[in-house]
Amino acid sequence: MRVSVRRLGIVAGTLLCSVIIVVATSASAALRSQDIDWSAVEEALGRPAQTMAGDVFRIGMPRTDLKVTVEDVPVQAGFALGSYAAFKQYDDGTMVMGDLVLLDQEVNGVMSGLFDHGFQVTALHNHVNNMSPHVMYMHYEGMGDPIELAAGLHDALSASATPLSPASPPPPPAQPSGPQLDTGLLDGILGYAGRLNGSVEQFGVPRTATITEMGHELVPAQGVTTALNFQPTSPSTAAITGDFVLLASEVNAAASTLRANGIEVTAVHQHHLGEEPRLFYMHFWANNDPATLARGLRAALDQTGSQPPRSRASLTERKRNPRPKPFAHA
Repeated sequence: MRVSVRRLGIVAGTLLCSVIIVVATSASAALRSQDIDWSAVEEALGRPAQTMAGDVFRIGMPRTDLKVTVEDVPVQAGFALGSYAAFKQYDDGTMVMGDLVLLDQEVNGVMSGLFDHGFQVTALHNHVNNMSPHVMYMHYEGMGDPIELAAGLHDALSASATPLSPASPPPPPAQPSGPQLDTGLLDGILGYAGRLNGSVEQFGVPRTATITEMGHELVPAQGVTTALNFQPTSPSTAAITGDFVLLASEVNAAASTLRANGIEVTAVHQHHLGEEPRLFYMHFWANNDPATLARGLRAALDQTGSQPPRSRASLTERKRNPRPKPFAHA
């Protein structure tokens, strides 16, 4: 009996030590995150940020300076021209990753600037076809001090006309005008609560599996989430674009489903270099009846390991009490 009691004491002591270590580690990480002067990060990059789920500090840099059309449809910056930087603090430093919208003539200068400041360029590609002027999308990653990362990114972007300033906030978004989307209808078909950005409705659909890179867990607000964007183009039509986040085994099923529903597949590529599991990003485009397109997107989502759709009751509650959602990438 004495031996059993002693063993119980040893086990209890070991468990207590484990709990103390976990609590101390969590508290230490939280303290490090609190120590970061995020306002200085905003100042260095020249744009305000939003704190997203998963402790992601995300700065949007939309190319509001560009007038771009896709198949003669003028696209809004929040629909398909959204550069961004997503910062997240880990035990070994701050990681930033994102996507830069660049004209052809800006690509080489920005890439050189990123390399000069120690960033990795992880992808360079188109997102949709028949764009005028032609636009490329450059994905990047960096690890280190967040203020230095923001300053380096600002310097690299000086080779482009991306609207940035040291301290001046961007002008408020224009109030929606013209045709508007039936957001309740789209939410109901897709099974998720969208986020309005002007007249554009953006949906972020996370995957169910955990995604890691270099030993760090990536969260949806860092860009590893399926993005579905709707922009009204007439009282009865809407354009859609965005990208599906897919495993290799899901690529062809998703592509054939999109095409069967009148949605063009415009690009398939990677965004990262060392993520696990390996991910592919499938971009798409269509301009048609929004409800019909939403049903096509819903059918394609059913071919993926995405989080399941919500009930109508939970969608209504989400609309009443909205939470910040990742800015959609397109």
